[in-house]
Amino acid sequence: MSKKAFALRIDQAVLQALQHWADDEFRSVNGQIEYLLREALVQSGRLKKKPPAEPAAEPD
Repeated sequence: MSKKAFALRIDQAVLQALQHWADDEFRSVNGQIEYLLREALVQSGRLKKKPPAEPAAEPD
């Protein structure tokens, strides 16, 4: 999956709240924003949920 960078202007209080939330879930702020956006898109039916990753095959 390719990712595109872009600038985001955000209120300082919102950014601080996101930082705390991201810390609680062991994510970066960027990862938390991406997670929240993806979840909102799936819930609204605008993006299909990614299928769960298949476990890697163990060598014999």
